[in-house]
Amino acid sequence: MPLLGSVADSDVISQTGKTGSRLSTIIYMTRVLLATDSDSVHQTIDAALRGYASHILRVSSGAEVRHAVQAHSPDVVICDLQIANMGGVATSLDLRMEADMGRLPNTRILLLLDREADIYLARQAKVDAWLLKPLDAVRLQQALASLAPEPAP
Repeated sequence: MPLLGSVADSDVISQTGKTGSRLSTIIYMTRVLLATDSDSVHQTIDAALRGYASHILRVSSGAEVRHAVQAHSPDVVICDLQIANMGGVATSLDLRMEADMGRLPNTRILLLLDREADIYLARQAKVDAWLLKPLDAVRLQQALASLAPEPAP
């Protein structure tokens, strides 16, 4: 498998190769922006993060993500690969370009992939981490832990 590391069947991978092992640090991520038009993905993520994220904001199209990031400053953006009018790759690239131009804060991005072959797209999209579907609570929590900032000493 062309993955950078492995956790629970090699599904949770960050661009740095860091895997999610600090589950207790998820608590520092209180604002999650979820970009998906799938009710089942939303329900799965909501159930998995209940108790870990104090606020999960959902948008149903990639075009809404930029405005939502600007308005809500989420700790992490979770993008589904396939979203209505602007997919997860285009949305991720848009967020990165806007951050590079100083118009948006640099935000951690987790991309939800449909199949292993989509890992190439995740790398091109400059996301911080990706997760292969189907989703489950443990792998999702591990993915967010891999994105959490180091706790202050």
